[in-house]
Amino acid sequence: MPFEEPQDDLLRQRYQKLERLRELGLDPFRIERYERTHLSSEIRDAFETLEGQRVSVAGRLVSIRIMGKASFADLMDGGGRIQVYFKRDALGDETYGLLKLLDVGDILGVCGPVFRSKSGEITVQVEAMQILAKSLRPLPIGKQTDEGDQWYGLHDTEQRYRQRYLDLLANPEVRAAMLKRSRCVQAIRDFLNGRGFIEVETPVLQAVAGGAAARPFNTYHNALDHEFHLRISLELYLKRLIVGGIEKVYEMGRVFRNEGLSVRHNPEYTLLELYQAYAHLEDMMELVESLFVHVAETVNGSRRLRYGEHEIDLTPPWPRVPMLEAIERRTGVKREALATLESARNAGEHLGLDMAEENTVGGIIDKIHERFVQPHLIQPTFITDYPLEISPLAKKRLDDPTLTRRFEPYVAAQEVGNAFSEINDPLDQRERFLAQGKLRAAGDEEAHPMDEDFLCALEYGMPPTGGLGIGVDRFIMLMTDSPSIRDVLLFPQMRPAKQKEEVAGKGDP
Repeated sequence: MPFEEPQDDLLRQRYQKLERLRELGLDPFRIERYERTHLSSEIRDAFETLEGQRVSVAGRLVSIRIMGKASFADLMDGGGRIQVYFKRDALGDETYGLLKLLDVGDILGVCGPVFRSKSGEITVQVEAMQILAKSLRPLPIGKQTDEGDQWYGLHDTEQRYRQRYLDLLANPEVRAAMLKRSRCVQAIRDFLNGRGFIEVETPVLQAVAGGAAARPFNTYHNALDHEFHLRISLELYLKRLIVGGIEKVYEMGRVFRNEGLSVRHNPEYTLLELYQAYAHLEDMMELVESLFVHVAETVNGSRRLRYGEHEIDLTPPWPRVPMLEAIERRTGVKREALATLESARNAGEHLGLDMAEENTVGGIIDKIHERFVQPHLIQPTFITDYPLEISPLAKKRLDDPTLTRRFEPYVAAQEVGNAFSEINDPLDQRERFLAQGKLRAAGDEEAHPMDEDFLCALEYGMPPTGGLGIGVDRFIMLMTDSPSIRDVLLFPQMRPAKQKEEVAGKGDP
């Protein structure tokens, strides 16, 4: 079949090889299935049993060393790499000649007996070969050497994130981290299922985007002639299910927040939220401790983990530190100095913080905490007793209604969760929503919107409930010692390439 050859020399050579294969009646893209008997790892693990036996393997050609009467190559499959050996006498001139039409990146299926080479490497001697797909683009960082085509990997960070499929092919450590992510997610599910929690799914499109302080993405439903939002949280629908009698419930799903990009933020991320009827804040603390230990031991084999330069010990119990007490320890600012908006602003300015846009005492307290306390929370720690203004869904402390029954767990200076003794008083919840409405009217786009249907649900009666949210991506950053959230997302959000070039042309770094 004729085609227009590309201008690039390397691509043109590969297209020409494909055309030659088709002329020989060996079009690789017509093959639908290849029956393989073993992965490379299975051959290595069972070599003593398989030695001399005929096996069938398939994978990507990652190196090839063509010589006169014998050649070697490496195939990579889901189990790793394995060497294959081509011998002209065994294959015949015609089949052996096809090696000249191969390129690093091609997908091959080969079969033949297993043996150990003179250098001691486990090898498959090829008796039959099929080209299952032709790689028409050269794989990254490849070069021609005296020994043949070699493939050395992909190191450009920008390209790695934009073309994750190449990153996974070229960098085994990236593939290992992504597989570990899947094991972490499975371990979370196993833990919660083992405790009697029921996994559910709630709407992604929501008329009211509530449950968190965040700006939503907006969309429009043509048939209903109504604006909807991509969810920013899972909370309010899961609480409706507590009202409905599902007493232990969780969801692990994607949420969307219209915010910036950083090493800790991606606008689309995975959130775990769970709710347990007849439980309180201390029950949620025990659950967090046990969950972290379970996943670490399941995936990493230890409750101790390395994150950057720190060795983290997840062994319970974790310290419980009230937020105002932690601030006083680190800054010397006493609680009395944070009692009014004016005094709190003065305290913040004295610490060198910009107070121009701070309109609540709770917001100032949180800003001081984030700047001066959080960087020191290396070992697992629960920060408790958050201010009322920044906790519109948490119960008030009975002995101090300016604070709430809320905690956030911190590990390696990262906030990895958020938990409440949940409000089940519909009158209190309405007051909180009204207070948030005033903030929204004053220009706070992240203030919580009024949700009348959720209030209606509470009016039917919700039992005392403990709730917890965990950012799964940050959790997996810890479990994989990854410095950036992009390293644990298969396809992180990136600035469109064209837009990036235009912005860069204006001097943006």
